[in-house]
Amino acid sequence: MIGWVRLSSGARAVPEPVATPFVWTAAGAGALVMMALFALLGGVGRPVPALIALSLLAGLLGACARFVAAPGTAVLCWLFLNGLGVPPLGSLTWTAPRDSFWLGCLCAAALVGTAVARVVNARAAYRRITPHGPADGGLPG
Repeated sequence: MIGWVRLSSGARAVPEPVATPFVWTAAGAGALVMMALFALLGGVGRPVPALIALSLLAGLLGACARFVAAPGTAVLCWLFLNGLGVPPLGSLTWTAPRDSFWLGCLCAAALVGTAVARVVNARAAYRRITPHGPADGGLPG
C-alpha cells in the first residue's frame, strides 16, 4: 500500500517566494490592465501617474517574489508604459534619459518591495524561533 508522506516536516520559518514566471505573468497582466484603465480615464500622454501606479505594482509584486524577478518585472512594466502610455500608442521608442529613469524607478520599486518583504519575514521568523525573552527577564544588571 502506498502511504502519502509530507516531504516538509514542520512549519517553515520564512515563507517561500512565488515562482518568477508567476510574478512576471502577474506583472504583464497587471500592467496591461493598469494601462487600459489609464487609457479609458484619459491618461494617455501623461506618463507620470502611470509610472507611479506601475511602480506601486512592481513594489507589490516584489513583496512576494525573489530578487531575480525584479529586472523582468521592471522591463514588463516599462514595455506597457512605453507602448501604451506615451504617444504614439502601440509603438516602442527609446528616449535614453527618460526611459532609463523609468526603468530605474520600476526596478528600484521591485527591489525595495522584495527587500522590505524579506526583512519583515526575517523579523517574524526570528520572533517565532527565539524564546519569550532573555533569561534574566530583561532587567539591567
